[in-house]
Amino acid sequence: METSLKDRIDIVHGDITKLKVDAIVNAANSSLLGGGGVDGAIHHAAGPELLEYCRKLNGCPTGDAKLSPGFKLPAKYIIHTVGPVWRGGNYDEEVLLANCYRNSLELAAANKIKTIAFPAISTGIYGYPLEEATKVAVRVVKDFLTTNKSIEKIIFVCFDSNTYNIYEKMISKAI
Repeated sequence: METSLKDRIDIVHGDITKLKVDAIVNAANSSLLGGGGVDGAIHHAAGPELLEYCRKLNGCPTGDAKLSPGFKLPAKYIIHTVGPVWRGGNYDEEVLLANCYRNSLELAAANKIKTIAFPAISTGIYGYPLEEATKVAVRVVKDFLTTNKSIEKIIFVCFDSNTYNIYEKMISKAI
């Protein structure tokens, strides 16, 4: 029986570092050496081995993605992606953000990852407007799942109820 997009996309309100999935996505900075927000929380929860591993990855350009073990996290892997800083929308922010989701999903599929959890990339300190970022995330995930059957479940993890409500609204419009 074919599973529908609704069965393959979920939204949770909570802490991404607590999820037992194959991979969580880290909204990282380009150094991959930790920072604030989700990035800091993931580095803290994964333990010091993550920092040592990330030093060897030599950073990551905006829109790209790199893989590391999950170390002390319940997730087996961490996919690090660097979202764009919002500068008004005229500096390819939408393309770069879409690349974050697409490249993370392609890396997951290439590594036989079946379940993956995403934070709201670039919507914190990087200032990307939440509704616009959510539209990009949902569109890219929907397009990916339409053509790729290897990933069984994608979870959008929302740290607060406002983010959760916006994801819920965007997903219900999209699928």
